[in-house]
Amino acid sequence: MTNLLFKQFLDDDLGCACYLVGDEHAGVAVVVDPPYAIEPLLEEVERRDVRLIGVVETHTHADHVSGHGRLALEHGVPIHVHTAAEAAFPHEPLEDGTEIDVGDVVLRTIHTPGHRPEHCCFAVIDRSRGDDPWLVLTGDSLFVGDAGRPDLAVAVREGAEGMFHSLRRIVELGDGVEVFPGHVAGSLCGAAMSSKASTTIGFERRFNHALKGELQEFVDAALGPQPPRPPNMERIVELNRGELLGAQAPLERLDSAPEDAIVLDVRPTALFAAGHHPGAVGIPISGSSFATKAAFVLPERPLLLHATDEAEAGRAARSLHAVGLFEICGWQEGGGSERLEPVSLDELQTLLGNDEIELLDVREADERDEGHVPGSRHLPYRTARAAAEAGLLNGRPVVTICESGARAAIAASVLQAAGVDARPVLDGGIPDWQARGGETTSFRRCGS
Repeated sequence: MTNLLFKQFLDDDLGCACYLVGDEHAGVAVVVDPPYAIEPLLEEVERRDVRLIGVVETHTHADHVSGHGRLALEHGVPIHVHTAAEAAFPHEPLEDGTEIDVGDVVLRTIHTPGHRPEHCCFAVIDRSRGDDPWLVLTGDSLFVGDAGRPDLAVAVREGAEGMFHSLRRIVELGDGVEVFPGHVAGSLCGAAMSSKASTTIGFERRFNHALKGELQEFVDAALGPQPPRPPNMERIVELNRGELLGAQAPLERLDSAPEDAIVLDVRPTALFAAGHHPGAVGIPISGSSFATKAAFVLPERPLLLHATDEAEAGRAARSLHAVGLFEICGWQEGGGSERLEPVSLDELQTLLGNDEIELLDVREADERDEGHVPGSRHLPYRTARAAAEAGLLNGRPVVTICESGARAAIAASVLQAAGVDARPVLDGGIPDWQARGGETTSFRRCGS
């Protein structure tokens, strides 16, 4: 029989994980890496009838706003973080080997720099069962199938060397120890992580590329191409190590909007395309990575949400808060006179044959390298606004294309809002173009 209380919470939009760890018999628990939206966590605490006695941070997050401020300000919960975080808020400092007692359950700190200098993992021990770790919370160090990025806080070489040695410390815990990471697929904090929520050290030792090879090989890989850096990264880091941040005001329905506000339409793409407010940007809350996409493409201006109903607007606001987008003035029901006319693949072939448009491939570079339409121009969706505002487009009508239509629609809405004549391929993408016999070309890197 064990006293261990353990619950994983996953944010599917950001690919982030949070953990409730405690001693159910003693009625106490801590939360590791809480999200800004703490309500589901508090509901579980109440359901389990335990008292929250601490917030534990693996590190200062760069891709999402932590909920430690809300838990401290609204519920008086103390925060534990490594001294190297240089946190401006009151906290209990962690060092390598520091143990946090939660009844008979212990979180033993393992300082694992690499992703960030302050990064820590936590070996979880249930002393009612034994003195050996049962599981380890690895934050942004060891993932399922991957390792954390070393390029977000320090020089890449320094971060990679730290990460290499930190990963070797983690595997010393033993093959049978379960691994629960801070991220799953969908996060920008790794390149090849799995969608699986957990693993074991033994499995990762066998199959994880990051645990194979020597130091120089690991460093060389880190010095190669990396995924895009999380949007708003510097701002989010400062929010997470600065003064405590409390809850936001409730979202209000507005009759009119501030003149400087930009309209973010979060309805499904088909509704946005059929009619939206002139100048609006369309990013459906029902799509994947909504918050990350919004943070990439929106300018630094107040936001007015256009939604199907209040519930949809509320979901969007909570997701935007998670990436530090707090300047939301309210919401309205979506709709309007401007349309986003889709392009079918048949029509695209005709337009290209007549040289009537410029085709913009809005995927990432590694996707484009695998196969793209000859003559198309590479413009990742997240750079569309900057390209339009910098006058980098030649004034011709453009068509946007991606893998499935989701990013093409976002890019077209951003370009349309910037005054560009843009239309997306909505129901399909490059794989569908290839399947119907459309010509593509690929770019293979040296050595591949």
